[in-house]
Amino acid sequence: MFKNNELKDRVKGKIAIIGIGNRFRGDDGVGPELVDRLKSQIPNLKSQIELIDVGEVPENYLEKIIQSRPDTILLVDAVDFGGPPGETELIEPEDLKGGSFSTHNASLKLVIDYLRSQTEATVLLLGIQPKNLRMDSGLSKPVEQALKTVEECLIRCMNLG
Repeated sequence: MFKNNELKDRVKGKIAIIGIGNRFRGDDGVGPELVDRLKSQIPNLKSQIELIDVGEVPENYLEKIIQSRPDTILLVDAVDFGGPPGETELIEPEDLKGGSFSTHNASLKLVIDYLRSQTEATVLLLGIQPKNLRMDSGLSKPVEQALKTVEECLIRCMNLG
């Protein structure tokens, strides 16, 4: 599990938080849900933070992310890294080599590599272990709790709360 200090030490400057996932597939919607919650909590901070819900197609938003000129890009997605449901992990881009991390794995690696080549930003993936990915099931309790923790941590890390 990532530690609050670890996130605070890594998320600096102008930040782009990118929510990845399908809202209709249970816990896979955790990334877009985080973006929505942050938008409602921290309005009018366009100069400091970019919040983008990319759904299941982050590759369609690459130019928008690059044009925001972030110092840090934090991708948030449901990631199956074998932990207990709701566990969070700050995943380094180098650790996305293959295997079956998430439903977006192949494109995530390409997206991260492209963003790193086109920006000077630090690019990180915050993965949240899903419990279920069933259609129309909503977020599970462990993922909902993890979402609240991540939201509170990001607000504190960015000195917004």
